[in-house]
Amino acid sequence: MSQYLILIYGDEASWDGASPEFVEQLHKEHAAFQQANAGAVRAGEALHRTGTATSIRKDAGGVTVTDGPFAETKEALGGFYLVEAADLDAAIAVAQQVPAPFGGVEVRPIRTIDFG
Repeated sequence: MSQYLILIYGDEASWDGASPEFVEQLHKEHAAFQQANAGAVRAGEALHRTGTATSIRKDAGGVTVTDGPFAETKEALGGFYLVEAADLDAAIAVAQQVPAPFGGVEVRPIRTIDFG
């Protein structure tokens, strides 16, 4: 089995108009997704909004630390699931079930690196 990261992207501004009922329903949908895919889901979390991000970049003079994400985009990374799947097609089948009402998801394989 291989591991894949399902990255959940969405338009943060869309959340500003979301009703508490909508948010509660979405939480229920994510709980149902996790339950339906309990055999594959290894971890998953929601992220705070991009305004809480801190970016760190190395440059010629050392390190630069700035508020905010690396890039300003309409869709921002809002959460993730780490899943185990037989192959990419199986991971995609799981990813297609992720509730993402204001955007979409991206599936990326996890690289195993031996530092020994």
